[in-house]
Amino acid sequence: MTPIARTDTLRLDKLLFFLRLARTRSLAQVVASAGHIRIGGIRIERAAHGVAVGDVVTVPLGTGVLVFELLALPVRRGPASEAQSCYRALGPAPPGQGPLDDVRAFDIAAPKTPDHNTGAIGSPQQ
Repeated sequence: MTPIARTDTLRLDKLLFFLRLARTRSLAQVVASAGHIRIGGIRIERAAHGVAVGDVVTVPLGTGVLVFELLALPVRRGPASEAQSCYRALGPAPPGQGPLDDVRAFDIAAPKTPDHNTGAIGSPQQ
């Protein structure tokens, strides 16, 4: 007997990519399988986990955390306004909220500070 695929869910990695919370689908897969995302308070460790309308999703972004309720399942990676209409933030937006990228995906340690001597931006020295 073959399992029946539910059409009212979307893979977590595709959701992150379609909602513009990850710059690439492969980065969305890495973030989704790392175990840093929660759906309904339950830690998710699989990129293929199904997400449905009404789910509350917690995603680390930069130095903050984005908690949102999914209002509609996106069908594509469209413009930002289309992506933002699919969810409702349940808390204040984290500072510097933007899509995850390879540099900031798990950048939750010390923020980067400018070096006033050289003008370069980097992590504070230990």
